[in-house]
Amino acid sequence: QVQLVESGGGLVQAGGSLSLSCVASGSIFSITAMGWYRQAPGLQRELVAAVTTGGITNYADSMKGRFTISRDKSNNTVYLQMNSLKPEDTALYYCNALAKARWGSGILTYWGQGTQVTVSS
Repeated sequence: QVQLVESGGGLVQAGGSLSLSCVASGSIFSITAMGWYRQAPGLQRELVAAVTTGGITNYADSMKGRFTISRDKSNNTVYLQMNSLKPEDTALYYCNALAKARWGSGILTYWGQGTQVTVSS
């Protein structure tokens, strides 16, 4: 099994910045991609940003130019730098990984427990 542990959430004023990190541990054969999703109360979980092993990144339109995702493959860690935060960015942010736990197994989706980001106006 692959475990994901997020850190770095908190309370920030609008216009401020926060940095999230997520470490993958456990039985890991390979990680194809890591990313961040978020879910606000009453809304669907949505993609924030993702990065593949090859360094290809993908951002939701509303995050482009404000958020930056990066990955440290050697430490199985993914980061999310969030700048110019808005009250509508308030949500529970989940780390996500597409990974193989062992050789020959399929690629599965793993989720962290989530870290709360609250942006006050």
